[in-house]
Amino acid sequence: MNLTEWLQGFAGASPLEWTATIAGFLCVYLLIKRSVWSFFFGLIQVSIYAWIFYEVKLYSDMILHVLYIGFQFYGWFIWRRAQDEHNQVVVIRGSNQQYALWAGVVVISTSIVGTIMAKNTDASFPYPDAFTTCASLVAQWLLSHKRLFNWLLWIVVDVVAITIYWQKQLYPTSALYLCFLVMAMIGQVQWYRSWRDSSKAVH
Repeated sequence: MNLTEWLQGFAGASPLEWTATIAGFLCVYLLIKRSVWSFFFGLIQVSIYAWIFYEVKLYSDMILHVLYIGFQFYGWFIWRRAQDEHNQVVVIRGSNQQYALWAGVVVISTSIVGTIMAKNTDASFPYPDAFTTCASLVAQWLLSHKRLFNWLLWIVVDVVAITIYWQKQLYPTSALYLCFLVMAMIGQVQWYRSWRDSSKAVH
């Protein structure tokens, strides 16, 4: 694909996809800022993408975004009750054992979901799609519970997702996830600084 074809596909994206793209960008920006308002824009984003992924036969992603709808309310409930004097949530490091456990959950669940999708549906890219689904759910849980290294998992998810969405010609979505990748890197740095500063204040 040349640059002209990419730009034509980008410009020809549906208004629905553009709406989800913009809402997703705002959601991640506010997550980096540790603002509870991130979940409002997240709800818009995931609701729209659930339908988009159904249309392009990315069923694992569709299921993921349906589950994300519930996570937006869950995350909002937790974050609303864990804000500091600046109305920002307090970052928790989490233990190495917890991260190792969740990494194992990602590997096992990806194998199971990918196999089910490959054998029983006409899903595109069943195993990479299953990975983004399972890893994203774990990353979302870590994010909802304010765990410091949730961003590292999001970085891996974004790299895989960009490849999938590019192949499915979801160009604004690919661009969005490229922004997500950069923002996840920024989020990891900023959350680490916040955790470090709060740890120093305690000691």
